[in-house]
Amino acid sequence: MTATMLLLTFAICRLIVTVGLITLDPSELLRLRVDGQLTVDQVDLEAASLDFGMLGKTEPLAVLHPGSAQDVARIVEAGYRSAHGFTVSARGHGHSINGQAQTRNGVVVQMSGEGRAAPPRVAVGERYVDVWGGELWIDVLKSTLEYGLAPKSWTDYLYLSVGGTLSNAGISGQAFNHGPQISNVHELDVVTGKGELLTCSEEKNSDLFYAVLGGLGQFGIITRARIALEPAPQRVRWIRVLYSNFSAFTKDQEYLISLHDLPASQKFDYVEGFVIVDEGLINNWRSSFFSPRNPVKVSSLGSNGGVLYCLEITKNYDESTTDIIVDQEVETLLKRLNFIPTSVFTTDLPYIDFLDRVHKAELKLRAKGLWELPHPWLNLFVPKSRISDFDNGVFKAILSNKTSGPILIYPMNKNK
Repeated sequence: MTATMLLLTFAICRLIVTVGLITLDPSELLRLRVDGQLTVDQVDLEAASLDFGMLGKTEPLAVLHPGSAQDVARIVEAGYRSAHGFTVSARGHGHSINGQAQTRNGVVVQMSGEGRAAPPRVAVGERYVDVWGGELWIDVLKSTLEYGLAPKSWTDYLYLSVGGTLSNAGISGQAFNHGPQISNVHELDVVTGKGELLTCSEEKNSDLFYAVLGGLGQFGIITRARIALEPAPQRVRWIRVLYSNFSAFTKDQEYLISLHDLPASQKFDYVEGFVIVDEGLINNWRSSFFSPRNPVKVSSLGSNGGVLYCLEITKNYDESTTDIIVDQEVETLLKRLNFIPTSVFTTDLPYIDFLDRVHKAELKLRAKGLWELPHPWLNLFVPKSRISDFDNGVFKAILSNKTSGPILIYPMNKNK
């Protein structure tokens, strides 16, 4: 079985259409007729000049709050046809980390916000939802749960825009089973660099469809996405187990994702993991799962002060399912794994609470003033053949006891 590892989480990139380099008078922009609002208000400009990474600041000439997909097309076409030329950058919820959604002497299109162009539209029989590109995944989830449905694949953090994650990949612990979010899209509406508003899918404008999905925003701005849905579970059994041996950890991850074609009762629904290079990390914001009343001590797990690895897995179920059945399915799967026997930590919670777990940790950090800080971030695909070298050279050497940030490991099936 061949697997590829993605390390750490993702950065959200957006389209930047470069159509000229001459500074434009903002008054020329304000003459454009739009359904939404085109503004040069300093509050809007300041907000659009920052992002989650907080590593740089670039103030645009204007900010567009689109009232429709046509607004996005109008501003891009205006830049394309302008004698002066200006740049256009689409911004979702601002979770880029290195200025990808910023633009100097141009326009930032604020895709996310209160004035969204269209609410989610759920097609229950066909099991899909049409959503605005700036819609946040948390709002997509809430809309679909009203019908007992939910998207198949997620990101760990739900306060990201649909267009933003689809411009990257959209990877979380469900990706081994369903593929990343970009593998669960039926159709897109896209504004191209010339300002054309086109519908694309596997059958229609397929080159554009595949270029935009995971295209880092270089081929168009996503204004609508049709997302595949499935029946939503009601509850989640959330399990964490620890390893001191990296080879055992990765072998177990690879084994679990090899079960993706089996019936739901014979596999976990979510497989992820993270690296613990410092004892304090086991109780940090990524590890809020552990009760503060019973803090986990690395020394008690036989790691001898070395690096630990946490395998994070879940089993979805409904309220009608008996605890005995869930216990049996989980126990059968856990028996095949080689974790530290005394390191099994389990909790049960509603499905939406599990998916929204990182946001709850965010609120705690905000309350302590530890969220609005620089966030350097790196994402890497590492082939199975080199993952052990990466562990020895990076986790155990470069990063050993030198970082307090999260280090996430997602096992991926290449055919997904």
